[in-house]
Amino acid sequence: MKKLFLAGCVSLLILSCSKKENPSVDATSSETNAVSEPAKTNLSGDQIIETLDCSGCHSVNERMIGPSYKEIADKYSQKDIELLASKIIEGGSGVWGGVPMSPHPQVSKEEAKKMVEYILSQKK
Repeated sequence: MKKLFLAGCVSLLILSCSKKENPSVDATSSETNAVSEPAKTNLSGDQIIETLDCSGCHSVNERMIGPSYKEIADKYSQKDIELLASKIIEGGSGVWGGVPMSPHPQVSKEEAKKMVEYILSQKK
């Protein structure tokens, strides 16, 4: 029973930890709803988070599969921006429990830093 539960959790994690897809406006049009890479760099940290799969595992106030943003902000400080940005891009495990965070290689270092600054702004 435990193995079945773990398999279900892992499957849910894998499904929820992928980039959100934005469908085309029109199949014949070259325009899409997706945010282009140059435009994405103009987004704030919370807006970048919204374009990704973060909400499948994290929320602002409550622990889900991963820690809440407030928990992260309480544990880390501004000196940890580089470390946390790298964890967003490369993934990580062991700090908050046994479930690993999936890597997000599509996120640039600049975008990851904006995300971390937003998360750290949630400090109590």
